[in-house]
Amino acid sequence: MEITLEVIKEAAQRLTGVIHKTELDYSTTFSKISNNDVYLKLENLQRTGSFKIRGAYNKIANLSQEEKGYGVIASSAGNHAQGVALAATEYGIKSTIVMPEGTSIAKVAATKNYGSKVVLAGNVYDESYLKAKELCQETGATFLHPFNDRDIIAGQGTIGLEVIEQLADLDLILVPIGGGGLISGIALAIKELKPEVEIVGVEAENAASMKDSLGQGRIVALDSAVTIADGIAVKEPGSLTYKICQEYIDRIITVSEEEITEAILMLLERAKLVVEGSGAVTVAAVLSQKLNINNKKVVAVISGGNIDFNIIARIIERGLVKAGRRVKLKTSIKDQPGNLQRLLRKVAQLEANVISIHHNRYHPKLCIGQVEVELELETKNREHSKHVYRLLNQDVYDTKLIQ
Repeated sequence: MEITLEVIKEAAQRLTGVIHKTELDYSTTFSKISNNDVYLKLENLQRTGSFKIRGAYNKIANLSQEEKGYGVIASSAGNHAQGVALAATEYGIKSTIVMPEGTSIAKVAATKNYGSKVVLAGNVYDESYLKAKELCQETGATFLHPFNDRDIIAGQGTIGLEVIEQLADLDLILVPIGGGGLISGIALAIKELKPEVEIVGVEAENAASMKDSLGQGRIVALDSAVTIADGIAVKEPGSLTYKICQEYIDRIITVSEEEITEAILMLLERAKLVVEGSGAVTVAAVLSQKLNINNKKVVAVISGGNIDFNIIARIIERGLVKAGRRVKLKTSIKDQPGNLQRLLRKVAQLEANVISIHHNRYHPKLCIGQVEVELELETKNREHSKHVYRLLNQDVYDTKLIQ
């Protein structure tokens, strides 16, 4: 059956009382940077931490009683798993999620807590997918595709209806693209209601399967799709989503890994939002100035917030280094009482804060009576870190930057 605006509206009725109508939040920070009015559609604050519950619930709701009796199976390492698990539990039916063996303990635990049985199989998603299809054949359960499905797309399209209701005069909407389920639903809903609105998809440069496919006029598969935005790391778009994107989206922007990590950090620091890589790509597009528009009302869909805290820690560290707010220096001093104190006093005078310090008396290139000192410093910005480095060198310390 064809996906229409009416089908999406029916999905919205079905989801009433099930999902959160997430906030459309005006961002002063990103508006100033881009010279546009930027609004964030906060699906990272949705139930299960992403938009996926919308499509999963709508799909399960449309199953026959017989199909519900056999239960559902999905393959996923992230948001789709949790959306399916919760939706199935809400309907009181069995669900099994096949996840790669390397899936984080936190994601496995979250999926189980939502009520699903978890099967770990394969090293990557494609291997988990094959196992899930095998289990479907054995059990008669219905396979819930993460994006290439009419009811899944219709459920995701309810975001488009909400955005129009919340900001009727928007000019442009930015939507992440993985397999294409999210943007297909949103684009269809908005274009049918407001054809003048520009629909812009955003992909990671390392996983731009939809852009490549649309550019070549046929579905193409990437050799690899490795990106921090793992929620949209899809090698090949769906046949159904490809056709909808051909008809309804206006253009696709790609963003680099650096741009994605910068967006994650800025969302955390400036907007106080925890956002995963796939959810941050739309803000990365805003920050990169690739939109080439001014004075427009722009909505950026923040599709999810399920990010591993170890990754957040690495992103924060990397971001601080890049911004010149964290620097490592190495110098050598005479191994005599008071010399280390004098070095640290100089650092304090330069208004840098010592995060850590390490002594090494045994480096083979050190002269006897010398000690190598490695300092990790907190500085204000890149100019301040350069200033600290320069003045330490002027003050007879032979200092080297090591980060």
